[in-house]
Amino acid sequence: MGRDEAHLGEFDLIRRYFSRIGRARSDVLLGVGDDAALLRMPADTELAAAVDTIVAGRHFPHDSDARSIGHRALAVNLSDLAAMGATPAWATLALTLPSADPDWLERFSGGLADLANAHGVALVGGDTTAGPLTISVQVMGHVARGTALRRSGAHAGDLLAVTGTLGDAGAGLALATGSHTTVDDAVVRELRQRFEYPTPRVEFGATARGTATAAMDLSDGLVGDLPKLACASGLAAHVDVERLPLSSDLQAFASPQRARDWALGAGDDYELLLAVPPDGYAKLASLAAQLDLRLTAIGELRRGTGVSWALNGANFTPAAHGYDHFRGPSTQITV
Repeated sequence: MGRDEAHLGEFDLIRRYFSRIGRARSDVLLGVGDDAALLRMPADTELAAAVDTIVAGRHFPHDSDARSIGHRALAVNLSDLAAMGATPAWATLALTLPSADPDWLERFSGGLADLANAHGVALVGGDTTAGPLTISVQVMGHVARGTALRRSGAHAGDLLAVTGTLGDAGAGLALATGSHTTVDDAVVRELRQRFEYPTPRVEFGATARGTATAAMDLSDGLVGDLPKLACASGLAAHVDVERLPLSSDLQAFASPQRARDWALGAGDDYELLLAVPPDGYAKLASLAAQLDLRLTAIGELRRGTGVSWALNGANFTPAAHGYDHFRGPSTQITV
């Protein structure tokens, strides 16, 4: 490390690693470098904004690859916009660093930039400060007026459906932290990839508008998140646990009970949970397939309150309760 790198200042850091992240956009009137960004909204749209913070030792292991951290910091917010069917456009970054390590910053900004470019997002501002490693990203986007998906809006009789597969990220975290091991290198790579580089379902979220009646992303586990959607819609929910979509990698790695527990409660999958009218499900499943994405009906919404679970027709009580920062983790492997 050269002398200049060892004494990298805040504004040099921003200029070198963050000033040109994301695609150039004509709707960015003023971006990085001023007191605030100036952005132009498309006509007849509404602003969708989401912000999430990820903290070392809480959301990812301290020794995580910086490229993965940069990717995850943006992905978790893109997932929130995907759940509303919004098109992401702009992001801001608040970065707290123990030190200005050029190698770490190069990898972190690279992971952030790759995902921003993939989704047409421009980084338009932010802040840097010294302290324990903490990253807050705000993503802003737009959605046609009156069309955004919400957690409310579902109807009794709607099917509950999820994209992708559940539980992979929980298993990936277990492998990343060394609490579980396997000799199958291909399985390790796939499951760790699901935790370290989650895929926000942005394109499918936009496709689901007009068919799905409610949606949210699964960040805290199905057991933790489903009650939020049911409550927001004023309904009860029922899930047939044997219908949960599990990947072949997860099934090869874990026992049926362990795989089921991760699918129910581990979180960090960032798949979408949707309420879909029965006559619209085939259409959405077909649209998902066109995106090389799986859509699975796992239950239904009913009149009433609360969530019920069944396994092969018998009442079932999940062992996990979903993630809550102030109640404790859902599983022993959650960082």
